Amino acid sequence: VLHQERRKSEEEVQEKIEYRDGKVEEVLTDGRRITTFRNGTKKEISADKRMTTISFFNGDVKKIMPDQSVIYYYADAQTIHTAYPDGLEVLQFPNNQIEKHYPDGTQEIVFPDHTVKRFYSDGFKETFFPDGTVVKVEKNGDKIVVFSNGQKEVHTAQFKRREYPDGTVKTVYCNGRQETKYSTGRVRIKDEEGNIILDKK
Repeated sequence: VLHQERRKSEEEVQEKIEYRDGKVEEVLTDGRRITTFRNGTKKEISADKRMTTISFFNGDVKKIMPDQSVIYYYADAQTIHTAYPDGLEVLQFPNNQIEKHYPDGTQEIVFPDHTVKRFYSDGFKETFFPDGTVVKVEKNGDKIVVFSNGQKEVHTAQFKRREYPDGTVKTVYCNGRQETKYSTGRVRIKDEEGNIILDKK
């Protein structure tokens, strides 16, 4: 009860100004300034004037922080958008997905399953999966997949190649020809129909 009484006295209205347009401005004894607009939107300025909170009639809330970062909560979408002074923007969605937009054009999405996708301004993309698999895609469409078991795949317009930890390399060319180079030095080549045309040990 004592705490409630103290809080009430701190929040007492020291000054109240009513404007013709329906706007009401209140200065509280603790130094905060609250302006209520006719549509129900409220703007609160902290006593030190370093933080502003605007509560919109639709449930959205905008906070301007002392460091000048702006946090905007979209009530309908239940999404938080934070814009930092350095240009970084972060979106947090209700499903726990987080998107980061960097000033250099890079975008990063962290999905609820902890998969991370990065898009760079030069067109390069990379994806990091929770199991340790990494997929990198060049601007020209070439793709490199590095699996957590040490295997690596390279996909280009000309071929698909899988490299194994033991040094074996299997390549399938766009015309269907297959080439396998084993770590032992053996080379086996099959034509587009699967017929062995070379098997050198």
